[in-house]
Amino acid sequence: MSERLNGLDSWYSEGWKGLRVAVLGLGATGFSVADTLAELGSDVVVYSTDAPADSVELLDVIGARFVQTPLDTVPASLVEQAPDLVVVSPGLPPHNATVVWAHEHGPVWGDIELAWRVRDKVVKGPVAAPWVTITGTNGKTTTTQLTTAMYAATGLRAVACGNIGVPVLDVVRDPEGFDVLVVELSSHQLHTMATEGPGAVVPLASACLNIADDHLEWHGSAEAYRAAKAKVYERTVLACVYNTADDATRRMVEEADVVEGCRAVGFSLGLPAPGDVGLVEDVLCDRAFTEDRRNSALELATVADLETAGLDSPHMTANVLAAAALARAGSVPPSAIRSAVQAFRADHHRTEAVASADGIAWVDDSKATNPHAATASLSAFESVVWIVGGLFKGVDIDGLVERFGPGVRGVVVIGTDRTPVLEAFARHAPAVPVLQVEALDTEQVMPEAVRHAASVARPGDTVLLAPAAASFDQFGSYADRGERFAAAVHEHLGGDADGDTDGSAGERA
Repeated sequence: MSERLNGLDSWYSEGWKGLRVAVLGLGATGFSVADTLAELGSDVVVYSTDAPADSVELLDVIGARFVQTPLDTVPASLVEQAPDLVVVSPGLPPHNATVVWAHEHGPVWGDIELAWRVRDKVVKGPVAAPWVTITGTNGKTTTTQLTTAMYAATGLRAVACGNIGVPVLDVVRDPEGFDVLVVELSSHQLHTMATEGPGAVVPLASACLNIADDHLEWHGSAEAYRAAKAKVYERTVLACVYNTADDATRRMVEEADVVEGCRAVGFSLGLPAPGDVGLVEDVLCDRAFTEDRRNSALELATVADLETAGLDSPHMTANVLAAAALARAGSVPPSAIRSAVQAFRADHHRTEAVASADGIAWVDDSKATNPHAATASLSAFESVVWIVGGLFKGVDIDGLVERFGPGVRGVVVIGTDRTPVLEAFARHAPAVPVLQVEALDTEQVMPEAVRHAASVARPGDTVLLAPAAASFDQFGSYADRGERFAAAVHEHLGGDADGDTDGSAGERA
């Protein structure tokens, strides 16, 4: 069987037909896997604890079977199927009983490996579209969107896909094809990604933006999490882009097995060294992809351009520089980078201004789902009333509170996992007012949080929703959490706020 699977290096390989495949999980990624394999002629069975009814109905239409069963124990039907291959959805952790069984009984792939093997279904040029791969604890989505916009500004058909929400398998099967794929990769996807053989991705350029502890309950340890992230650099062709302020990303590049001639390109908020990109006063400069990089630099954009686009905070500026390096690796001219930056607007819930009234600003950074992300937003404001809490995913918040807690005006604690926050403030900032949201009903959490925040905020303060935690204890998603915050702010302020007062999102901060 290993010989057969090794031969599956193209959409047009004969070995797909009749291949017995088990797909674990039926979210968007799991369905894209099943749909792809069914189209290839494989014998597909999907196993999932639960699934949307419309997805289950569509499985029947495409010719795949569905078994609804818990996956915390190995399904008897899976054992009976004796699959030639198991494809695991990224939501299932490596310690899951069924995933462990799969590894013990045969090959296990993720959706990224499958997508790389069949990427040649639709080819616009002489070869399949190159991939640019991006990961990091924070900033992945914005950087992926920026990079895509920069390639698109040259007239190329570029697409952002992967962990950003559009499965890569849906993209590689698009009948119109693409010139370049910009692929956001989560640590979960990287965990199952091959680093050798026909399923190993060979990116044109790659980046790990930063590293901080996250998803430790999924990976089992910080070391395992970092090892997964490091895979993004393997086999890169032209440029490994890393964060000069994060030594862990530099070490990842140094240890990666890349294509001969591949370059390490650092991005920095300071003066760029030869071979890097960075800031020279108020200009974003490229000293990596220019002939005389020791003595000159190319202008990519200005801080004024970033201000127009709402990208001038330090962490957003770093995202722009990383994206620019990835784009320059693909020969995107500076003029296209500048025009893409000027036209760009960040997604909602990323340090997004919600309203302003009585000298108090209200900012939604619900996307700050871990301490590292919250560090970036807390650093961007001088005087803060901090709304924090949720599910901490095994990550320690003590260091974040030690650094920022003593300087905040007050703290409002939400979420079910609040003990770590309360204990950290008692240790590091006992004089800071700590207000707890007692409401358990999702509908009431944010209105109460906003009332508490308003009671301690003073003119010149920013009330900042930067939870440093996941949202799923009380909300449907980080977006749901942010939308409820914005709605509660507008309800509280009524007609006294500057900007929108109907609950819609305001401009980006």
